[in-house]
Amino acid sequence: MRAHSVTMLGTGLIGDFYTMTLHGQRGRDRVRVVYSRTEDRGAAFSERWGIPEHTTDLAAAVNHPETDVVVIGLPNYLHEEAVAAAAAAGKAVLCTKPLGRTAAEARRILDTVENAGVFGGYLEDLCYTPKTLKAIASVEAGALGDVTWVRSRETHPGPHSAWFWDGRLTGGGAIIDLGCHCIEIIRNFVGKGNRPLEVMCHTDTLVHPIADEDNAIALIRFESGAIGQFEVSWTFRGGMDLRDEVAGTHGTIWLNHFLRTGFEMFTAGGSSGYVAEKAETSAGWLFPVGDEVSELGYVDMFSDMFNAIDSGSQPRETFYDGYVVNAIMDASYRSARSRGWEPVELFEWRGGATPRIGSEPELHDGKVVIKRELLPDGRQKLIVKDTESGDFSDLVIAGV
Repeated sequence: MRAHSVTMLGTGLIGDFYTMTLHGQRGRDRVRVVYSRTEDRGAAFSERWGIPEHTTDLAAAVNHPETDVVVIGLPNYLHEEAVAAAAAAGKAVLCTKPLGRTAAEARRILDTVENAGVFGGYLEDLCYTPKTLKAIASVEAGALGDVTWVRSRETHPGPHSAWFWDGRLTGGGAIIDLGCHCIEIIRNFVGKGNRPLEVMCHTDTLVHPIADEDNAIALIRFESGAIGQFEVSWTFRGGMDLRDEVAGTHGTIWLNHFLRTGFEMFTAGGSSGYVAEKAETSAGWLFPVGDEVSELGYVDMFSDMFNAIDSGSQPRETFYDGYVVNAIMDASYRSARSRGWEPVELFEWRGGATPRIGSEPELHDGKVVIKRELLPDGRQKLIVKDTESGDFSDLVIAGV
């Protein structure tokens, strides 16, 4: 596997996380040039991370003769322009979430990369957290049986930068910012071949004086019958709450990624030091994160992306995945306006067909077993249904 030389587009918090990961973890891949919209920020970023060159010329950064990969960490409204420039330069392009502001924009971005024949990777970091990857592997191995329901929650006090709050630049509020994470986490658990059919969503603006939503909750119905539920908020106090729950016919998974991770600390004095992303205080009970770039998925994400580039294969998260996420978010916004279920509109479905959840019922003495449970004395209790009469009854049998 060869080392890659990277053009980094963007010097905000996400650019810091990306560069910290590339320089500090995988190691052999380095940022060669960084683009910033302001000279001062570009110079400071370049010095902070030991990057040889910085520029305020996006085209010059993308077309730098010594780079072969372009990483986009720019505001949403600049993604399409940046992807087009990278594709025209014939370079692999990795783009932060969300892929576009709308499904239509995301499709144009997808078409641009596919028509140019260049590598496109969707940087959805929260699908790569160590806990998430292990949980997905367990689900794919059948540990939970058929997945029936997935809940994904991301809430915090609000974004870091001014442009996030302007829906004209982003495409929306908390759904665009946070819902994109939750939706793709849900898709990984229910299976990416499981087509999203329709969405029911409620949004509201409860705290911040903005035009877009600062809170939202939605249900996504999939072809198998599974339901995905996401909850997002820019008004949660106490840090960043990242939680996922997965329910299946044979088991359950609970994941807590950020607030209750086993590292809790109390300090009466406090300090001005950094605790964790979106942390609101440095005194009292604190919930530090040990290796933040690893816990948030950046290390495994970039390893997957660059390994896929090296092997000529597809990464776990592609631009098509980003497009599907945008289509689900579009349906969410339509549902919030109509106050009803809205279809997920896709120009093309590449996932095949998924059968509806179901199994052959267990029978006992000619009756259908609804539930089986173990009693304290070792005997088993069955709840059974007589298919002829439709009656339900309890039946206690010897332990087996």
